[in-house]
Amino acid sequence: MNRREILGGGLALSASALAPVPAFAQAKYPERPIRLVVPFAAGGVVDAVARQFAERIKPLLGTIVVENIGGAGGTIGMTDVARSKPDGYTLGLCNTSTMVINPAIMPKIQYNATKDFEPISILAVSASGIILNPSVPAKTLKEFIAYAKANQGNLSYGSAGAGTMTHLAGELFKHLIDAPKIVHVPYKGAGPSINDLVGGAVQYGTINITGQLLQLHESGKVRILAVTSADRLKGAPNFPTAVEAGLPNMVATLFTGLLAPAGTPKPIIEQVYQATHKLMQDPAMQKALTDQGLEPIIDSSPDRMRAFLKEEDERWRPVLATAGLK
Repeated sequence: MNRREILGGGLALSASALAPVPAFAQAKYPERPIRLVVPFAAGGVVDAVARQFAERIKPLLGTIVVENIGGAGGTIGMTDVARSKPDGYTLGLCNTSTMVINPAIMPKIQYNATKDFEPISILAVSASGIILNPSVPAKTLKEFIAYAKANQGNLSYGSAGAGTMTHLAGELFKHLIDAPKIVHVPYKGAGPSINDLVGGAVQYGTINITGQLLQLHESGKVRILAVTSADRLKGAPNFPTAVEAGLPNMVATLFTGLLAPAGTPKPIIEQVYQATHKLMQDPAMQKALTDQGLEPIIDSSPDRMRAFLKEEDERWRPVLATAGLK
């Protein structure tokens, strides 16, 4: 399965968006609210996707209650999903960190990313940003690189947690600018790290771009210097990529996907997928995610997500081994 084929749906619409969702699953499913586990604290990119998904899929799948279970780089929440009853009433949102990075660098992880879940759909792809507290005297990425190299012993950056893509982005930044003394401060999700970034407890962050961060930038509470995507974000085109701002190879993106515990009946997986597929082809849902700085993925599926996870694992494991992250 080609990566471009999996993520190449873009924002194009499909006629199937107008088709009713077939009742593949048991006639009474769902007959009560569905729990959607977000393995990070409120306020991050996965949480942002979860809130939009839960609200907008109601007409197609009924009530979904978002439950944030943060900690340990997302592994606590993912373990909860893996151990939940596979009856369709627990779903989870995963990302690059929980499905690729953590299994590669955490020796005592309590779930098997390949065996313990049923993939449903990739929902969106996002990028980190290099984001400053306004007290840092740098207006451009080149200025900040020079400042960071000269002051690395006095700098710290915040991430959404040890082993997350935001952590990997932060370490990649340190490596590329040759500033190993900068201190990493891991949090239990992006929300707490943003709070400390605004408050000045950390001088900068490599946090995934969300609507909240875009608003904080507009209000002057943080300063977004660049984004780590290969291309400029559709929802925030004014921010340069780190590559075009002067830092070659600074590319780090994050996917957000929907899954269920292994053993969830296939008819239920199919029903949830069909509802999700229809939702992701809704222009209003696409715009809601684009406004958050995300790239919606409208043409995923259980098989495509499974293939994508395998490709991401093969892509990142050599990088993680070389970096020696633990």
